[in-house]
Amino acid sequence: MLKLAIDFGTAVTKIYRIGSGIVLSEATCLAIDKESGQIRAYGNEAKRLLGKTAEATEIVFPVYEGEIASERYAGALLEYFIGKAKEKKHAFGIEALFCVPCGCTEESREKYLRVARAAGISRANFVETPFLVALGQDIPLSDSNPVFAVDIGAGKTSVAVLSLDGIIAGFTMAVGGNNMDTHIIDCIAEAYDLKIGLQTSEKLKGTVGSPEADMQSMVINGRDIATGKPRSVAVTSEKIAEPIRIYIDKIVEYCELLLKMLPAEVSAAICKNGVFLAGGVCALAGFGDYISNKLQMEAHLASDVHYAVVLGGGRVIGNAGLYRRLAMD
Repeated sequence: MLKLAIDFGTAVTKIYRIGSGIVLSEATCLAIDKESGQIRAYGNEAKRLLGKTAEATEIVFPVYEGEIASERYAGALLEYFIGKAKEKKHAFGIEALFCVPCGCTEESREKYLRVARAAGISRANFVETPFLVALGQDIPLSDSNPVFAVDIGAGKTSVAVLSLDGIIAGFTMAVGGNNMDTHIIDCIAEAYDLKIGLQTSEKLKGTVGSPEADMQSMVINGRDIATGKPRSVAVTSEKIAEPIRIYIDKIVEYCELLLKMLPAEVSAAICKNGVFLAGGVCALAGFGDYISNKLQMEAHLASDVHYAVVLGGGRVIGNAGLYRRLAMD
């Protein structure tokens, strides 16, 4: 049986195949014909069309804030991804472990199961992402050593203190990288009278974005709001620091709320061990230092913040003991 760990994310889907490692990383979107609903493009090919299509074509994101928004399109997209991720010799049976937000409800899991069946998956289970943040950084889990883990995705952020015995305290909030991208678009419009698209905003955030303002800069292209003509401007990280910092500070606020809920002995262990972070937002310049200063504890960034969760999923699905302990009922 083919065994996969799947991080079916709001922005990007990653798949880990036992025996091969990470075999797929593509945008979680499709291009569809508005009139017929027929799919015209999948994944990265569809993402490249964002903001460039005629009225007859729509770009659809079937996963929104960590939830399945369209079972039909999610199933079709996942089937396409699995077709790319598997080897031809794997003809029979697929078992998948889905990486899901902390506290994922039974209703949400039922949607994932229906999508999994539509995609040809014969057996599916779920593990909450904070566990996978730790395992993706090779942090050993035990019953007696609590771990503080934060997964910051495009649509949701999961915050939890956990042990091998389960979640001690944790929750998920609808805050993530997408909020920053949207706010940056508004910020550029206000500061420069320039309209930019989502892909430009993402690239700007990834290139010069930081919660700590500095003078790194990037030239971006857009449409002049007044004249409608194309125009270029140089944007410094200082100009977009505020829309980034607003949402990072919101995540910090929820982390502080979580820490107040912990028993004293757990708090003592967390103070010693620090916080373990993963997710694309963590790649922003100065992010680890900013979080460390805010929470007054050491912040540990995964060696590859983009893939830590799915790597953790790969460790779980490849270890029967971990699978039994961590899989949701």
